[in-house]
Amino acid sequence: MLKITDLHVHYGGIHALKGVSLEVPQGKIVTLIGANGAGKSSTLRAIAGLVKNKKGSITYNGRELLGLNPVEVVKAGIVMAPEGRRIFPHLTVMENLHLGAYSRDDKDGIAADLAWVFELFPRMKERQDQKGGTLSGGEQQMLALGRAIMGKPQVVMLDEPSLGLAPLVVRDVFEIIKTINQERGMTVLLVEQNAFAALKVAHQAYVLETGTVVLEGTGEQLIADQRVCQAYLGG
Repeated sequence: MLKITDLHVHYGGIHALKGVSLEVPQGKIVTLIGANGAGKSSTLRAIAGLVKNKKGSITYNGRELLGLNPVEVVKAGIVMAPEGRRIFPHLTVMENLHLGAYSRDDKDGIAADLAWVFELFPRMKERQDQKGGTLSGGEQQMLALGRAIMGKPQVVMLDEPSLGLAPLVVRDVFEIIKTINQERGMTVLLVEQNAFAALKVAHQAYVLETGTVVLEGTGEQLIADQRVCQAYLGG
């Protein structure tokens, strides 16, 4: 289990997270929803070791992660696909995918995961020699997800995976999220502006407002909550 307790994050004089506490059970999909600036991405960045000015506790299976650098967090089994995809545009699809496995040395396992990524994303197999920067937005998001999978994470954190994508591609992205959870048992921590789609796939969900958790429950419970409907689901 990934457990966050009383997490505070500061960016200069900005107090971005103000005592966030939440739990991500093993093998579940947990989503964080909230308005821009609520602290969702800051939570993921803190877990990933990308934020230095933080305090509180972040544990995974009882091990304290606070203070670890990003490489150590990846080796602990937690990988993030960042907002904006952040692929390497001048590298090929295959090179991007292999970079996702940079911390691994199990050649057979890497080959098996690469085959699974190509099964999940047939377009990536077709375009494995193509530069990442020439892919469409949806294809780049698929590549970012595939690259994260190549790290063989126990927990995969997805920051706004549907941002800027066409509705049909968004549907495909959420189907992939369900697939990696159900077929491989990957734990998923999802930050997503598309609150309805996120809550539909989530086992557990938290609502953040101005750096604090204000609501929590199952995805079904929050979809039915009038406060969530009015604030995030269009009434």
